[in-house]
Amino acid sequence: MGGKRKTNENEGMEGEEDSKHNIKKMEKEKSEILPSSIKNKEKRSAVHAKLKHQKKLDKRKKLKARDAAAKRALELGEEPPPKQIPRTIENTREADETVCMPDDEELFAGNDADEFSAVLKQDRTPKILITTCRFNSTRGPAFITELLSVIPNSHYHKRGTYDLKKIVEYANNKEFTSIIVVHTNRREPDALLIIGLPDGPTAHFKLSSLVLRKDIKNHGNPTSHEPELVLNNFTTRLGHRIGRLIQSLFPQSPNFRGRRVVTFHNQRDFIFFRHHRYIFETKEIKQSESKGKKAKDTKGESISKEKVIARLQECGPRFTLKLVSLQHGTFDTKGGEFEWVHKPEMDTSRRRFFL
Repeated sequence: MGGKRKTNENEGMEGEEDSKHNIKKMEKEKSEILPSSIKNKEKRSAVHAKLKHQKKLDKRKKLKARDAAAKRALELGEEPPPKQIPRTIENTREADETVCMPDDEELFAGNDADEFSAVLKQDRTPKILITTCRFNSTRGPAFITELLSVIPNSHYHKRGTYDLKKIVEYANNKEFTSIIVVHTNRREPDALLIIGLPDGPTAHFKLSSLVLRKDIKNHGNPTSHEPELVLNNFTTRLGHRIGRLIQSLFPQSPNFRGRRVVTFHNQRDFIFFRHHRYIFETKEIKQSESKGKKAKDTKGESISKEKVIARLQECGPRFTLKLVSLQHGTFDTKGGEFEWVHKPEMDTSRRRFFL
């Protein structure tokens, strides 16, 4: 009888614990109600604001704890905890077999024999022909004028009614190294076509977010010095090829006296173009005061250190490019063979990049 009572008591205790656990679980679920499940708009917004505030407080608490741990480790002479690397779309991108490695001998051998090697080895001087589509707009010529100031040894020719194949033949005869065609739609430049001469390739870019020099606040005016060229994040085989195509538009001997720099920055397959002038200045920085005492030299004056800083001034224009296609040889709509074409089914993942 005693044994039976004990088992019944144990079962009763377990039942009470289960019920307490279920009650706690239900209370937790009630406290963590998703705002999307609330139909009343005012209550939904209030719950959302409360959750957002709580999340902010938790984040601040974590930061304070991390800073305190790092400070304690420095005081004890220990190594501080490693800094956390934030997860971004860039550092969590999908693995790509075509990413260029620094010891890729095949890549360097291909560079010596590709279409751009003559210009990049300075056997030929870059000479660029800039033209428009047949139906030009009012904003197109303003953009071309600024392109002429950015790219040295570039020349503008009116398109007229000439076919693009005729223009390619003319440019080859006049020893141009590249052709840039500015396409406009609804009075706004919306595409760039870059054709390498004499053997291609032809790259078609979508152009967006165009800001002309006059619309940039506190803009500078560029000089006629040959600019420095900066190419960032062109990591894959395709990106390397596009980078060399862009590089072939500019002379390979920049004039550092002019302090001009042209940047093509690739981020998530969007190529951001910027044009700056820079200047180096020496700035005096006063030493931070110690606890209760001022840092002074022998004469009793506060010690100041000189630091060299760089200042930038944007010259414009400012625009963004997105690669649409890369074609073998010069422009050919019918019999052209494409190296790469962007298709809608390629955009299934946010972490897949091609440049």
